[in-house]
Amino acid sequence: MHYIQKVITEGPDTAQFTGYVIDNNHEMGSDRVRPVVLIFPGGGYEFISPREAEPVALKVLGMGYHAFILKYSVYPALYPTALRQAAQAILLIRHNAAAWHVDPDRIIVLGFSAGGHLAASLATMWSAPVLQDAASDPRLLRPSGLALAYSVLTAGQYTHQSSIDHLLGPEKHNPTLLHDVSPELHVTAETPPTFLWHTMADDLVPAENSLQFVQRLRSAGVPAELHLFPNGGHGLSLATDETRTPKGTEVDPQVAIWPTLFQNWVKENFSA
Repeated sequence: MHYIQKVITEGPDTAQFTGYVIDNNHEMGSDRVRPVVLIFPGGGYEFISPREAEPVALKVLGMGYHAFILKYSVYPALYPTALRQAAQAILLIRHNAAAWHVDPDRIIVLGFSAGGHLAASLATMWSAPVLQDAASDPRLLRPSGLALAYSVLTAGQYTHQSSIDHLLGPEKHNPTLLHDVSPELHVTAETPPTFLWHTMADDLVPAENSLQFVQRLRSAGVPAELHLFPNGGHGLSLATDETRTPKGTEVDPQVAIWPTLFQNWVKENFSA
């Protein structure tokens, strides 16, 4: 394995791009290519949660997938800064696919909470005007798959208002921008296959975010898999002792199976 660090610049703002790339060898195959999981941690567009960054990347590595983390710009940086950084991250992976042994048809974005909002925004707006100058071909910006963990997926009734406030700043009541930052309103048949999980007990980002989004996917004919767990609050990450906070309430053995469910979904939808 080798470790990659890059800086992505968007205007005056920078994002940190970190990669964990599994090396090939003569025993396992010198020309082997693997899926990539690009991780967008949460933090309400106010900070980047370390609990949803490296521990998740290490779990992904254990599945045999390359793992990348984008620590995108947050408040006071405003929309569409993080979205354009996410687009650059996808392009960076594609441009280095050969050197990093990446299968360009198996690039999956995985987002948590506000990071899920960013992942869903990229997956539904890769061909939108806001990104029209980001790539020579907009399809280069389209992820192969989308994975969402307790994600903010609307700026409407069930939104996490603090995330939207940090994303839009003084324009937080602008109806045009509120439409733009509501991923569920941009789902089409071109949205990639999607894996979602949420908890019914999440009182910060209601499960309706995932329920509404998956209904939009269903209406558009997009393959989707949704897991709703009865217990557990917001921000569980891996739901294990490894990613708990000192208060220890983020451990839930039932929820902790989600990485296995995710891996099975990848195998089913993105077999080599």
